[in-house]
Amino acid sequence: MLDTNPVVVRRTMAGLRKQGYVQSEKGHGGGWKLSCDLAKVTLRDIYIAVGSPALLAMGNRTESPECLVEQAVNAALQQTFDEAEKLLLSRLGDVTLAKLSADCHVRIVARGRKRKSKGHTHG
Repeated sequence: MLDTNPVVVRRTMAGLRKQGYVQSEKGHGGGWKLSCDLAKVTLRDIYIAVGSPALLAMGNRTESPECLVEQAVNAALQQTFDEAEKLLLSRLGDVTLAKLSADCHVRIVARGRKRKSKGHTHG
């Protein structure tokens, strides 16, 4: 589903385990499960636990550090990027895992109703 290298997934899960958000069990029926209070953990907490990767795909260019035009554009945009990142981190701090779980549950129920009304019996 993630379409990424398993090492990336293991590293990500290790960061979450280190913070006590998940735990793993080995063997048949094992795997990962949440081990935290969903009402207390936010998306910002998760972001920090996985190493605080870059939030914005767009950022300052550094292909030609000596280029005066590049320097001027970077200087003009830096404050905007900083403000956007600050706002995004703030909003991530407002979203708990409990909120996500509740929203997901509503969507699952709605999808089930939708499929039943269309005559589908399986996903």
